[in-house]
Amino acid sequence: MSAAPQSHPFDSDETPLVLVRREGAITHLTLNRPRAINALNSDMFARLAAAVSAAQHDGSQAILLDGAGDRGFCGGGDVKELSQGSARTILANEYRLDYAISTSATPVVGIMDGITMGGGIGLTGHAAIRVVTERSRLAMPEARIGIVPDVGGHLLLAAAPERLGEMLAVSAGDMAAGDAIALGFADVFVPAERLPQLQAALAAGADPQAAVDGVAEPASASAILDARDWWSPIAASVFGAQEPPASEDPTGAALRLIRALEASDDADAGRLAAVVRAMSPTSVAVTLAQLDRTRRRALALADVLADDLRTLGRLAALPDFAEGVRAQVIDKDRNPRWSPARIEDLDDAVLARILDPEAHADEQPLDLEVRRPRSADAGRG
Repeated sequence: MSAAPQSHPFDSDETPLVLVRREGAITHLTLNRPRAINALNSDMFARLAAAVSAAQHDGSQAILLDGAGDRGFCGGGDVKELSQGSARTILANEYRLDYAISTSATPVVGIMDGITMGGGIGLTGHAAIRVVTERSRLAMPEARIGIVPDVGGHLLLAAAPERLGEMLAVSAGDMAAGDAIALGFADVFVPAERLPQLQAALAAGADPQAAVDGVAEPASASAILDARDWWSPIAASVFGAQEPPASEDPTGAALRLIRALEASDDADAGRLAAVVRAMSPTSVAVTLAQLDRTRRRALALADVLADDLRTLGRLAALPDFAEGVRAQVIDKDRNPRWSPARIEDLDDAVLARILDPEAHADEQPLDLEVRRPRSADAGRG
């Protein structure tokens, strides 16, 4: 989930929110809420899930997944719907769709052209072939609205080199195309002007990987990797083996991180500290704990999505989520009043309830039909 512009009058039965069509050898799915940067809602999850299911049996050789409009593939989930509806039901449907895409026997080619955040990464970040362009801007910005990266995002973030996933998660940092490839969120760079050529090759029946390789170019170098010069020593001191794991002591990990950033002489560390201070303190501690749990236990995507449902369902019921939506989406004053307001004031008991790996009495587990991952992406869980 992430905070994208929300509902508009044109969202109606006359304007399908997902365009589904058979084009030659492929099923072509297009998110179709361009004025809302294709923000995902329950209707879209249902339409996409049905189309992905149908493509397993109708002879489609690939599924092409893209977004309408010139602003981006997907700005995330419809957080207004999430904040006003049954959060756990909405999230469960979203996560089942993400898992179906990740295990689809018909390879999914995800086009992350332009803004791709939160739920957009859930759709494409676990797909068979993940394409970025020079216009791509990827992010998991959930800490800005009082929740944490979900849709399996902790799996991707945990695999990023030298704990750069932690840096991105606690800062809602964004990635350009080269960053996304270097950090494991994407596979290949294709110039935007060649996307029609790629679509035509897929529709003509070309092997999906060969079709992508035929239009791909090397991506620009990753600027985020340069941050390792100052970030890696801080990460080693905060998260190293000499300290309690973040999954066991989330408050301690969050405190060590903010103190290390604020004590650093590096200007970039100081800027990151200011950004982290603006995030929900609860979100910062919870995402650090979930990243550690995902990495330490070598969780697969199905396990991470099950964690996401428990954790997000609990966070969505807390005041910070409603306050984050108010500040970022409704009033747009960008001045959330978090509870607690500071990392120093976090309550260990509250965090323990959020992070409890056992389902509570009123929580239904995520019912996924666990399947063996495709050999091409087995390493992604």
